[in-house]
Amino acid sequence: MQRGLGDFQNPELTLQQKIWQLNWTFLLLLVGCVSVGVAMLYSAANGSWEPWAKMHAIRFGVLLCGLLVAALIDMRLWMRYAYVIYALALLLLGYVEVAGLIGKGAQRWIDLPFMRFQPSETMKIAIVLALARYFHGLSYEDMGRISNLAVPVLLVAAPALLIIRQPDLGTAILLGALAMMVFFLAGVRIWKFVVIGLSGMAMVPIGWSLMHSYQKERVMVFLDPERDPLGSGYNILQSKIAMGSGGISGKGFIQGTQSHLNFLPEKHTDFIFTMLGEEFGLIGGLALMLLFSLVIAYGFGIAFRARSQFGRLMAIGVTVNFSLYVFINIAMVMGVVPVVGVPLPLVSYGGSVMLSLMFGFGLLMNAYVHRDLRIGRRWADTA
Repeated sequence: MQRGLGDFQNPELTLQQKIWQLNWTFLLLLVGCVSVGVAMLYSAANGSWEPWAKMHAIRFGVLLCGLLVAALIDMRLWMRYAYVIYALALLLLGYVEVAGLIGKGAQRWIDLPFMRFQPSETMKIAIVLALARYFHGLSYEDMGRISNLAVPVLLVAAPALLIIRQPDLGTAILLGALAMMVFFLAGVRIWKFVVIGLSGMAMVPIGWSLMHSYQKERVMVFLDPERDPLGSGYNILQSKIAMGSGGISGKGFIQGTQSHLNFLPEKHTDFIFTMLGEEFGLIGGLALMLLFSLVIAYGFGIAFRARSQFGRLMAIGVTVNFSLYVFINIAMVMGVVPVVGVPLPLVSYGGSVMLSLMFGFGLLMNAYVHRDLRIGRRWADTA
């Protein structure tokens, strides 16, 4: 197998050396985030480990083992099978289209014996792998040719269209935003983003006409929550009331009235940050945001230390994906953006998102373990 020149200069790490290379501080930060989630899920169940807190902790423990396995695998194997992983994720999205489980008016899940699995969440990591491999094989000069962007645009468009059909516009937008960030950090010229942005603005009227009625209503409620206070505007109004009632230091653990009197909807998933704000106030909210900021900072730090373009883009993509989760959820419950059903990563209850995040963090840790690995551009074409 033909390899790039840099591949012959890479010292092979033993398994023991790889284990010592793991970033244990980063893993402790993840444990800290999940611990907050377990505590809030315990509170959401009125001081009970069932049905959410115990399962959340067990899922994290099992997936943490998977994270470590993903981190120790040779990064070149992830690169070699990046397109295969993408193809499998796309096939799962296609299966959802044909025989997916319908819930709350949307067809987004595959019903497995042990959990409901949402393939669109896994696609976020699969698209990062596929784009990282593709852009790894391009030089700076290649990035300037529009023809070289046809393949990555198709890689993003195919799953995005399938996700929109579920319908899940929020996830499709997040997938597009994630891909745009990878495109930008891979070296795509800024003027192309300006053209895309202007084209998108011109397409807004057409997009609005194609939106479902409930999606339009979400936008209208975002602009004026009082238009339907007992219907579509109920969630965000109750979220603001609960968060505001927490004040500076909060009402105390398991003492939130809005959440425990069941005024606050989806308190164990999408609106769990609101419950935290009610019980621990501004101080608790800022503390969790600081913890998230440290995870994001470590993620970008790992990306910038990677010597291979594949490792760098893979780490950046995973970190941006996590950042989008954090920003959209917190902005959503505060009424800064429309409600789109995005959970708070590592804190909200949910198996599909936890699986996707931990797989991504395994790849991020893999980039750290193999940060000194150099992979020639030609290797991507021959692997």
